[in-house]
Amino acid sequence: MYLVKSPYIIREISKKSLTWNVKGGDKQLFITFDDGPIPEVTPDVLDVLATYNAKATFFMVGENAQRYPEIVNKIKDGGHNIGNHTFNHMNGTKVSDREYFKNIIQAREIIDSKLFRPPYGRIRPRQILELKKNFKIVLWSVLSGDFDYKTNPERCLNNVIKHAKSGSIIVFHDSLKAKENMLYALKGTLEHFGNMGFEFLAINQNME
Repeated sequence: MYLVKSPYIIREISKKSLTWNVKGGDKQLFITFDDGPIPEVTPDVLDVLATYNAKATFFMVGENAQRYPEIVNKIKDGGHNIGNHTFNHMNGTKVSDREYFKNIIQAREIIDSKLFRPPYGRIRPRQILELKKNFKIVLWSVLSGDFDYKTNPERCLNNVIKHAKSGSIIVFHDSLKAKENMLYALKGTLEHFGNMGFEFLAINQNME
């Protein structure tokens, strides 16, 4: 089970430590991708983004970034930002803090970024306290649900259109299981909000 829209009360309570959306100009959206990069999906994502002149942020699994450095370089060369998503998609609530931090540091050796997103969006309070010393911890406003095998492309797109607004951080996945849903919803999102005058920006560590 997952929530498409992050609950307001949780965002308010944790907003000093976690980034759920981005304050700033009008008509701006922040598209993010988790779990890549992989050659079967990520290059297609980059092509779509380029078609719409959109920038995004890729939260990478360290072992994937290590395996496909040429895709990492292509992402950066396209003007997109990258973030740390642990070395092997580790759930911080199921391991010791020490093991979790070690995994993140291992990923940081490959992914040079101050941005971090915890896999599954799960993180302990004491992990937040430690990680925020060195990272901007980025969650999300809207979860497309593209990873859900029970959903369909149209529903994923509707999740975004229904809940996204200026400043929203939207999550897609550049993974094999999400590919069909994600590419359809990504194109639809860029088309829908682009026609409304929105711009699509990458997240950086200085954004509030």
